[in-house]
Amino acid sequence: MNINNIPLIKNTQADNFFLLAGPCAIESEEMAMRICEKLVTVTDNLKIPFVFKGSFKKANRSRIDSFTGIGDLKALKILQKVSKEFGVPTVTDIHESSDAALAAEYVDILQIPAFLVRQTDLVVAAANTGKIVNLKKGQFMSPSSMKHAVQKVLDSANENVMVTDRGTMFGYQDMIIDYRGIPEMKQFATTVLDITHSLQQPNQSSGVTGGRPDLISTVAKAGIAVGVDGLFLETHFDPANAKSDGANMLHLDYFEDLMKNLVAIRQTVNKF
Repeated sequence: MNINNIPLIKNTQADNFFLLAGPCAIESEEMAMRICEKLVTVTDNLKIPFVFKGSFKKANRSRIDSFTGIGDLKALKILQKVSKEFGVPTVTDIHESSDAALAAEYVDILQIPAFLVRQTDLVVAAANTGKIVNLKKGQFMSPSSMKHAVQKVLDSANENVMVTDRGTMFGYQDMIIDYRGIPEMKQFATTVLDITHSLQQPNQSSGVTGGRPDLISTVAKAGIAVGVDGLFLETHFDPANAKSDGANMLHLDYFEDLMKNLVAIRQTVNKF
């Protein structure tokens, strides 16, 4: 499927990538608005089709005392307000089948977390809402095996599906990206590269996931070079104090320069 066939990601041009970006979790209305305003300004100027990302709750945490959210409805209403305020579609991840119908009332794209992408009931529940479904590739799955997850959405009479590579487990505490998987997955679905989660260093002894944000630019450039349809990244104006995934997020101050460089690379790649 070509991204031009997916509604809501508007004005997509064949010569540019689209972007799913925002904070890991919705921490407050003020932070969501502040981050989205910056992202919209930059993506509008660079003509990058943009979707605002924010988790309305975090169910997959290492420790029981980790931040999980500010309340499901409160966070979902913030996502809805962001969409109306800035005129952009939104995406959030869901963790249980019952989340699908609830989140679908407030957002445009339902995202299936990588750890849960083989859960048939969850994938089908998301597909049955009629919303766009973004399937994160399991850290334990090959690129080719994602075609079966895609087929579950298609078999549920929903053609609005895309897949996102977020790296593959390498040993116990590291992630790697096999860029051969990008063109492979593009054969059966619009394909996105999740830059920041691919740089996680999970399973730390402290119970807090680490990361390599210094490599965000490197990974993003490589993704553009191999032809991803879209990019996914998490960003925050104060990553050190973010309530989730701060160790691998892009500082908001660096967002504009990164996007300028990626657009320039995309334009160069398109010449070939």
